[in-house]
Amino acid sequence: MKHKTMTTSDTIKHQGKIERIEAHKVFVRIEQKPSCQECHAGSVCFASDKKAKIIEVNDFSGSFTVQEEVVVSVRQSLGLFAVVLAYVLPLVFVILSVVAGQYLTGSEVIGGLTGLLVLLPYYYVLYLLRSKLKKKFIFSLSKNTGLINPDNCN
Repeated sequence: MKHKTMTTSDTIKHQGKIERIEAHKVFVRIEQKPSCQECHAGSVCFASDKKAKIIEVNDFSGSFTVQEEVVVSVRQSLGLFAVVLAYVLPLVFVILSVVAGQYLTGSEVIGGLTGLLVLLPYYYVLYLLRSKLKKKFIFSLSKNTGLINPDNCN
């Protein structure tokens, strides 16, 4: 299976293969290839940090089959939002908590523990909001027409 990440002005696309289909949900496996590391969209790309991802896409068309090669698309702004939720906000909370914990107690150990412990409620809140986030992160699915060139990422 050839893999390609492609961006247009507002869309990030990944080529993948359908793993399974359940009711109106299609599960697509996206595998990272070396070209992802050189892609200019790699910093906001949801598939660039692991070797393989399974993406769940709602599909009511019924026009896809298991093992079919497809293209999964998501708006680039949602990729940036995901980076903020997953990396930027937790980093800000950790830094602020470490500084506040150390300032209030005078102990570096307490400051460090405070910085780590602040992540527990943060990720718990994300977990509680997962259904709302799932509605926000809308992936689209299209047939692979073979027009995506796997050798470059433009």
